[in-house]
Amino acid sequence: MIWGIFKRDMCHATRNVIAVIVSMGLVVVPALYAWFNIAASWDPYGNTKALKVAVANNDKGYKSDLIPVRVNVGETIISTLHANDQLDWQFVKSDKAIDGVKSGEYYAAIVIPKGFSADMMTLFSPDIKHAQLKYYLNEKINPIAPHITDQGATTVVNTIDKTFAKTIAQVGLDLASSILHYSQSPQMAEYMRNLNGNLTTTADTLSGASQQVTSYSQLLGSANDIVDSTGKLLASATKAGKQAQNALKQGKSGATSFTSAGANVTSSVNIALDQVSGAFDQVAAKVNKAFDAIGKGSDTAASQLATLSEQISSGESLYDTYITSLNHMRESVEQLPDSDSAKQALLEAIDREITLLEAAKGDSQKLAQQLKDASTQVTQDTAAAERSRKEILNRITSAKQSISNVRDDYATNVKPKIDALASTVSTLISQTDSMITQLSGTADGLDDVTGDVGTNVTSIRSTLGAIAKKLDSSAATVKELITKLETGGNAGDGNSDGGDGDNDADSGESDELRALATANASTLSTLISAPVALHRVSVYPIANYGSAMAPFYTILSIWVGAIILCAMLKVTISDREKAHVLGLGDTLPRIAGPSGPGNASRWGLRLDHEYFGRYAIFALLALLQGTLVCLGDTYFLGVQANHALQFLAVGWLAALVFSNIVYTLTVSFGDIGKAVAVVLLVMQVAGSGGTFPIETLPKFFQMLYPFLPFPHAIDAMHAAMAGSYGNEYLLDMVYLALFLIPSLLLGLMLRKPVIRLNNWVSRNLESTKVM
Repeated sequence: MIWGIFKRDMCHATRNVIAVIVSMGLVVVPALYAWFNIAASWDPYGNTKALKVAVANNDKGYKSDLIPVRVNVGETIISTLHANDQLDWQFVKSDKAIDGVKSGEYYAAIVIPKGFSADMMTLFSPDIKHAQLKYYLNEKINPIAPHITDQGATTVVNTIDKTFAKTIAQVGLDLASSILHYSQSPQMAEYMRNLNGNLTTTADTLSGASQQVTSYSQLLGSANDIVDSTGKLLASATKAGKQAQNALKQGKSGATSFTSAGANVTSSVNIALDQVSGAFDQVAAKVNKAFDAIGKGSDTAASQLATLSEQISSGESLYDTYITSLNHMRESVEQLPDSDSAKQALLEAIDREITLLEAAKGDSQKLAQQLKDASTQVTQDTAAAERSRKEILNRITSAKQSISNVRDDYATNVKPKIDALASTVSTLISQTDSMITQLSGTADGLDDVTGDVGTNVTSIRSTLGAIAKKLDSSAATVKELITKLETGGNAGDGNSDGGDGDNDADSGESDELRALATANASTLSTLISAPVALHRVSVYPIANYGSAMAPFYTILSIWVGAIILCAMLKVTISDREKAHVLGLGDTLPRIAGPSGPGNASRWGLRLDHEYFGRYAIFALLALLQGTLVCLGDTYFLGVQANHALQFLAVGWLAALVFSNIVYTLTVSFGDIGKAVAVVLLVMQVAGSGGTFPIETLPKFFQMLYPFLPFPHAIDAMHAAMAGSYGNEYLLDMVYLALFLIPSLLLGLMLRKPVIRLNNWVSRNLESTKVM
């Protein structure tokens, strides 16, 4: 039955010329569909030379103040692109480039801004700016062109990166080489000797400054001792009696006026000496009072004189303290540099002051002794007492004169020289003025004032000590630099004695620098600009883009061919054909019922006979379609096929499977089945992975991927073209063949319940006279 149906179909298909031409067209059209697409996409990225891309260079370049090398990356880009034939580069002004992109004259434009080179050179500054190219792209002209021009822009960026890195590396290596050669010249050696000499002088100057600051600090310490001694001297003077304190109060206005004018240590000393002198006046008054009382009470007079003698003796230690303070000051002055012009004059003034103080101390000692002697004489001899009185008064006058000499000499000789050496003494003297003001109220306040002065002097001395340490540290740093320069010079000259490990290390570093500088700068800079080279190893290589796309377009054309067959050939068998196959004449008996599938089954023509009998011509034409398209791919277009027979076998199997699926859908559902076949075609174009990897598609297509025949047919054809990994080819062929199972199941069994429904739908569509 099947053979009979097939023979009659073949006779009808070859009955006349038109039938033969149509049959040949059914075979050829799918092949043409595949060949045109494959040929059109044979090498699309190799024919980009006609794509116009504008390039505009506005770069002004960059020149460093340190290195006289002019860098203009824009010019380098233009020069490189002149030798690049990937695209049709158009070198124009920026305005024309942008307008050309808008008008469609250029697919894209690259504009190099004015500060491009300057921005690139900020790589070596703290404020780094990313150099940017302006890339204008017209995306509406063609969906693929933007991606091709993007590749061109990427080429420009890569060229810039490599050129910039190479330029910087070459400049750096050339500079290092120049510095190395210059460092070995006699001129450089002379410069190094001069530099070492200047650095040595600087180190000595810093050391001397440190010593001078230390001496000033010690001098301030001595001045602090003088302030302490002055406080004690003032306190001692107040003990001469109530009259001496009154005298201090009377002199308060003078001291206050002096303080407001800017009191200092020297003024404090003068005030102290004045108070001592005033105390001597009080002593003289008490002496006269004591001697006047001799006639009234000799014992009382003797007691008063003895008390005065003790008071004068108790004040002698203050002269020693003051002399000791001057000696400390003298020691501090001696530590000053000999170059200081005021040093010797100040030493002489201090020595003269010490001599005058010792004389005043001697007068005080003699006065105390005379007062003691007079205390014993007043009770014995009145005439002798009167002589002692005159001698004591003369001695008091002499002591006052000694104090006056000390004060005048200090103010005339010592004060100006101390003021010239240490301006900070004014601070100490102002504190002493406060001490004198407090002395008029209470002697206890003197300790607080002198304590404040001591605190200030201590703070100043601490600051000076820190300065001296920093100066010493700076001098040590300069000396260390001198040592390193001398060591580096010896290493560079190759005069190392070999006994010092550091010299050996420096010599090794110098040798490495010399080796680097003497190498080929161009070769090294090229290596630095592109340290890694990509070595492409193709696994299962494909000859060209057309061969890579051939499986997709070939499988697609075979499915399209199956749809065309079902559109042009009838899938159902008429009752007249059934009668001829059964030998019943031109018509079936009336008992066969209405025309439709399976109505001749009582005479032996079953539903499966009708299915396979009519499908036989579909299968034959589908095999011819698959054969023609595969042979044309291989021998007409030159598509790569390492295993040509396997490649052809995939086409045959795909033709059988696809034609059966489309035939079954059409047999089962009529025109609706043809529409379903078109829908399956659209779904497989998107979800087969023939153009893009399946992993890049949306999740829905990734889930649908295993249940479509296209992916397995394409994978099998790829394996036949480039080689198979393990049983990859056989597995894909088996997966493809498995789609025959649901197709045959639907065509032979599942379509029986819907035959009447399908007939009813067909009758209603035909009744519209449109569908």
